[in-house]
Amino acid sequence: MSNSSSITQFLLLPFTDTRELQLLHFWLFLGIYLAALLGNGLIITTIAWDQHLHTPMYFFLLNLALLDLGSISITVPKSMANSLWDSRVISYAGCAAQVFFVFFLLAAEFYLLTSMSYDRYVAICKPLHYGTLLGSRACVHMAAAAWATGFLTALLHTANTFSLPLCKGNALGQFFCEIPQIL
Repeated sequence: MSNSSSITQFLLLPFTDTRELQLLHFWLFLGIYLAALLGNGLIITTIAWDQHLHTPMYFFLLNLALLDLGSISITVPKSMANSLWDSRVISYAGCAAQVFFVFFLLAAEFYLLTSMSYDRYVAICKPLHYGTLLGSRACVHMAAAAWATGFLTALLHTANTFSLPLCKGNALGQFFCEIPQIL
């Protein structure tokens, strides 16, 4: 993804210029981040260890917890680090990676939620056919399709965004790298 512009880093919007509020932001987001890690980690471990939860609904919930864990781990740690170190800088490659992973995880989450809604539809409206329509193989295929489609969506959006010449400067009016702000 070469770009003809000479931008090597971007400047993110700080939450505040006051040092005390930056530290408050860090501690508040650290608490939220740790709560999300703990909650999703408990969901993942519980579903992985309990054999009674190895059903299609919990398989999709496990995938959703993994996607949520990744989604919060893309933007929040960089925002916390910027607040802690009183910095605004993110590298060009870091920004491209952040855009890619945000799109990848969020798109995969939307596609996975669609698969989950189909699972619930079959369970409620066609309970006698549930075992034949949604076996473990079909669930794995639907989850893999959600992840693969999310990857393809992210790849196309990121490649198209960072192949354009960036001529509006390097200051982004956002707390993380986002395509409309970059363009």
